[in-house]
Parts: sequence; structure tokens; C-alpha cells
Amino acid sequence: MIVVSDTSPITYLLRIGRIGLLRELYETVIIPETVHREITFIDGQKIQIAALDWIRMIRITDFELFEELRGSLDRGEAEAITLARELNAELLLIDKADGRAEAKRLNLKITGLLGVLIRAKEKGFIPLVEPEIEKLITDSRFWIDEQLVNDVLILAGEK
Repeated sequence: MIVVSDTSPITYLLRIGRIGLLRELYETVIIPETVHREITFIDGQKIQIAALDWIRMIRITDFELFEELRGSLDRGEAEAITLARELNAELLLIDKADGRAEAKRLNLKITGLLGVLIRAKEKGFIPLVEPEIEKLITDSRFWIDEQLVNDVLILAGEK
């Protein structure tokens, strides 16, 4: 399964000590060059990412699509979407609404950090989603709307 990720799913999973969920769910995660730079720029994450041989960095080649996407997205999102399209990825991990909208427009299958947590629970890799969301909010300042939390917990069968 080819899975490409933007910065935020990896960064937040690192912050709450759950980065291994990506390996358990997808075996390998591919990131573009800018996402790699963004992740390793954050203190402490450079060493962590270097130790994860199942996260691979690949450079984009479709600069025309990249430039089109750069009109409305940041560089990391634009590269992640471009790479997912180039590789015919089966899944793109992306959180920001504008990036998700562009990915959908390009017919890419997407999920975000919360979708990863739901899938991890379904596969039995975590017992509950709610404590992970609490860690995201309290330990890493992940912002999430209360209604979305409620919706996620319903999807996870916890409400």
C-alpha cells in the first residue's frame, strides 16, 4: 500500500508517542522533501525521524501540478498532494481543510490524524481513541472542534 503523508499527522503522532501506529497500519509512509524538512526542523524530531527507516522521503517531479497547488496551499501540502498523485498513492494523510479539498478535487483518497486513530482502534492497535485525543489536546496543543471530537468518538464507537 502506498501511503503519502503531510507534516501534521507525523508530527502529532510523534508528540504523543504514537508514531508506531503508522507503521502498524501502513508498513511504509512516504513523505516529500519539504515535509521531511518541516518534520526534522522541530526540536527533537530529527533524531526520531532518522531512526524510522519505514518513513521514506521521495522528491516530487511534477512541478507543474506543484506550482498549481502552491497558489492556495503551503509548500508541504502542495508537495504531499503532488507526490500522492505521482505515485498513485492509495492514501494521503493530510489534516488541513484546504489541502483536503484540493486532494479530493484530484480524486485522492484521504484521511487525517483522527482517521488514523479510528483505524488504529479498529485494527486493535489502541484500545480507545478518546485518551489519544486528550493527549493531542493537552500535550501537543492540537486544536480540534468539540463537535468533531464528538463525531470522531461516535465513529469510534465510544459514544
